[in-house]
Amino acid sequence: MQNAAKTLGAGSRALSGLLGLAVIGLALAVLTTPMDVGGVIDWAERIFGAVFILLFAGMVYIALLSIVQVKAIPPYAPGHRSWFETGLQAANGIATLALTYTLLGISLGIGSLSTQTLSPETIQDVIGGLTEHFSMAFMSTVVGLPVSAALRAVLLVTRSRVEEQQQVLVHQPAE
Repeated sequence: MQNAAKTLGAGSRALSGLLGLAVIGLALAVLTTPMDVGGVIDWAERIFGAVFILLFAGMVYIALLSIVQVKAIPPYAPGHRSWFETGLQAANGIATLALTYTLLGISLGIGSLSTQTLSPETIQDVIGGLTEHFSMAFMSTVVGLPVSAALRAVLLVTRSRVEEQQQVLVHQPAE
């Protein structure tokens, strides 16, 4: 029962971190663009799609939960290494998701060319469709790769700090 309570507490901290990062991201987007919060959310849903956003948020949550657990579980205790590996896999999964969506967007753009006839009258519509697909392609990489790298870095530094603190405790002279 105590382990379940600890895991729920860690899950709550990770969810708080995810929601906090989402609010900060929204605030930065509102400050740096002419859009309001609703406009930013609509834009993100139009460019990325609901599936990408849900998968992305899920993997960010898992990585944040892993960071919380790596901090909470002493090094070399059962679960510490598993949570560390889980966090690395989640961060790598974000990079894979971003690159997969990049390829998907490019493929959809190229595929849309095969179903349309090019003429002076249709060129604007064709370019508009390509732009929409390529926006998803490149924005998924622009967002996914840096987030993946940042989560990996935080996880690695957190683990190093926890191990370092453990070494200090082990090597402290007894009084």
